[in-house]
Amino acid sequence: METAETTTNELILRMEERYSKMSKGQRRLADYVRENYDKAVFLTAAKLGETVGVSESTVVRFAIQLGYKGYPGFQKALEELVRNRLNSIQRMEVTYGRISQSEILETVLQSDIDKIKQTLAVIDHKAFNLAIDTILNARKIYVIGIRSCAPLASFFSFYLNLVCDNVTPVTTNSSSEIFEQLIRIGEEDVIIGISFPRYSMRTLKALEFASNRKAKVITLTDSVHSPMNLYSSCNLIARSDMASIVDSLVAPLSVINSLIVALCMKKQKEVVSTLEMLEDIWGEYQVYSGDELNPVSTSFPQETGTDDAAGSSGSPDKNPDKGRTTSDDQPESEDTK
Repeated sequence: METAETTTNELILRMEERYSKMSKGQRRLADYVRENYDKAVFLTAAKLGETVGVSESTVVRFAIQLGYKGYPGFQKALEELVRNRLNSIQRMEVTYGRISQSEILETVLQSDIDKIKQTLAVIDHKAFNLAIDTILNARKIYVIGIRSCAPLASFFSFYLNLVCDNVTPVTTNSSSEIFEQLIRIGEEDVIIGISFPRYSMRTLKALEFASNRKAKVITLTDSVHSPMNLYSSCNLIARSDMASIVDSLVAPLSVINSLIVALCMKKQKEVVSTLEMLEDIWGEYQVYSGDELNPVSTSFPQETGTDDAAGSSGSPDKNPDKGRTTSDDQPESEDTK
């Protein structure tokens, strides 16, 4: 199986295939990009040409020869390469090098907004509808997400459990325990795998195992080139990026929200019935407090002294000393101090 780095390295492959037909200036560009992709990604066409020692027009022709629609298309492919090849330390250095402290909030929030817009533009509606039907028709639903994707998997599993029966979150990071949880998966079941760069090998192995057992596989990942899609016939693409050392998972969470809402609409009567039953249970067992400011004092009377003994008979005794022996008097006196 190919690694995440080789399966997403489309730009490098294009440069290698066309290298022999390039001019000397274009070869210098290809060599620079290969060795300094983490720096080249932030350069304009003019700045890249100046750095390498060629004209801006040579840079644009270089991008077109690689099959991109001008320099912006080339730069987008370069961003894809950088996202998958840089490690966490390198990404943090790049981020801190281009964002000032005063711009952090605006930059991160705007980046998240952009990721949602990009996801809306590229997501496959047929795949989305197929995912809904597959989940509804599955005998058992498994959800797996490892490391930074674990909160997404947990969130998805929580709400799926309100809509569907037999939802199993695969919650462990141990490879052997993952297979133990998936041991009974079969062709009537579905597994939903969530992973973004840098892709989790444990998640990939779990999807491979499920695919070999002929289970249906749904993936939520960042690109059509993701190795997650090797085992899936239903691929949901959501844009993700890393700001500093933090994965931006806003767009994937929005896709999960959409899946949950769509499933609720398909099973509206069942969901309403489930929620009505849960409301009764929450009220009976005081899951949610009616008074957030003082929940304990309003829900439970404060225990004082020997009142519990008196109250347990159903009504307070007018003479609390009635029927007590001398040996009881001393503990009672200590309690009331």
